[in-house]
Amino acid sequence: MSIQESVNDALRAVRTVLDLKDLVEAAADLLRSTLLSGHKVLVCGNGGSASDSSHLATEIACRFMIDRKPYPALCLTGDGGLLTALANDYSFAEVFSRQVIAFGQPGDLLIALTTSGKSNNIQQALQTAKQTGLRSIALLGRDGGFCIGIADIDILVPHQVTARIQEAHKVIIHLLCELVEPSLAK
Repeated sequence: MSIQESVNDALRAVRTVLDLKDLVEAAADLLRSTLLSGHKVLVCGNGGSASDSSHLATEIACRFMIDRKPYPALCLTGDGGLLTALANDYSFAEVFSRQVIAFGQPGDLLIALTTSGKSNNIQQALQTAKQTGLRSIALLGRDGGFCIGIADIDILVPHQVTARIQEAHKVIIHLLCELVEPSLAK
């Protein structure tokens, strides 16, 4: 594939975000209300989505573009000791769900990212969030896999290439920050 073809494919994937406008706005409303009501955000994903999870948690806990007070956001992929203990003592499928139990409280928000929708640990985290009173947002790709329909809000990028889905997810993450941060800065 040429550079031109790759860039055009990336632009096609990112343009799908325009079709997801209502869902992105609903997700922003949920994120905003969670933080302004004094609750926290838990974020998780695997591989590149783990990096995107860290990115989102950082933008919330530090700042995006506006100098403001910090808000509580925890990336569930950030503690290597905890992740490896959970994977070793339980299973990799439980590395996020057990953290949702440990750190989540009713009223908190879980944001889970999976480009395939077929991540068992994301599926279990979303199910655990629902069972323990957390709201949830899933950023998904392809057809949503077996994770679609579990979260309160599913934002599905209907593309088949992982890199393109991740690029669209990054745009969605920045849109969420752009839509929410002005309210957080007041």
